[in-house]
Amino acid sequence: MEVEGVKKEEKAATYCVTGATGYIGSWLVQTLLQTGYVVHATVRNPAKSLHLLSLWSGSERLRLFKADLQEEGSFDEAVKGCDGVFHVAASMEFNVNQKDNIESYVEENIINPAIEGTLNLLKSCLKSNSVKRVVFTSSISTITAKDTNGKWKPVVDESCQIRTDQVWNTKASGWVYALSKLLTEEAAFEFAKENGIDLVSVITTTVGGPFFTVDVPSSAKVLMSPITGENEYFKILSAVNARMGSMALVHIEDICSAHMFLMEHAKAEGRYICCSQSCTLSKLVSLLARDYPALDMQRITERDYNYNIPSEISSKKLKDLGFNYKHGLEDIIHETIVCCLDYGYLPPLS
Repeated sequence: MEVEGVKKEEKAATYCVTGATGYIGSWLVQTLLQTGYVVHATVRNPAKSLHLLSLWSGSERLRLFKADLQEEGSFDEAVKGCDGVFHVAASMEFNVNQKDNIESYVEENIINPAIEGTLNLLKSCLKSNSVKRVVFTSSISTITAKDTNGKWKPVVDESCQIRTDQVWNTKASGWVYALSKLLTEEAAFEFAKENGIDLVSVITTTVGGPFFTVDVPSSAKVLMSPITGENEYFKILSAVNARMGSMALVHIEDICSAHMFLMEHAKAEGRYICCSQSCTLSKLVSLLARDYPALDMQRITERDYNYNIPSEISSKKLKDLGFNYKHGLEDIIHETIVCCLDYGYLPPLS
């Protein structure tokens, strides 16, 4: 299908994907290879990618590169000759147990390295004369449905960015990841603007669906937390719901398609929320219970999840550009449960 405004390539384009062993990264590599592109996949530990090599099709068009975001120049070879770069790699640190000087610890050990790593990648892109665009994977954790007075906004779009001081002050579950993503994205856009880099950001909502990573992805654990009862992940689920008033979801296939769409669309610019649908936490629990009848719904109280009028998490900017979603809520929930059962993460249903 041809989309107006999408660049046409005379030959197969070459794209670099950072964080290729992660949930989105591994799926994106697979999607690009299946589409016929040449892929430069970067990993910190090549040993962790061995099982993926047997799963990724089109391996004759795949090159693996060992690269570390903390080493300047580490990505020079990986981005060399690439038409575009997908910067998916990110720290998945949600909270820290540090009690003393927690702000200094987080800033020095998580935030600064994340920013430095992204800037190191962008510097490598500058050295390359071939990179036309960088697509940065951001997160819905950088967005809030509440205004400065704490009132719910009827529509949440890309302009509804959460304030850094709010994250520092509240320290809600997942705050470390949220702050890291927020400040890294800001630094990336500032550097891109100063150096003439075409940078586009994909604001991913909670990702579900099948996966083939070594471990169950954190986003799947968050989605499954009403079933598993894992407190760490249910706290994150509750914190997202408290900040957004609902749960915004996207299928892994759609989020990868959105990355590719924004890489290739000539008119793409700025930030784009990628959300196929949103729902109240009560509806999410009902969908989970339908596909996994063993769920003890009594574990979650009304106090945990209901708001009168949930905000609309708008993906209008992305859809106005011509993007269409393939999967809805039922697909996302069902396929996540099936994959978690296959991995043995969920107890088998009798």
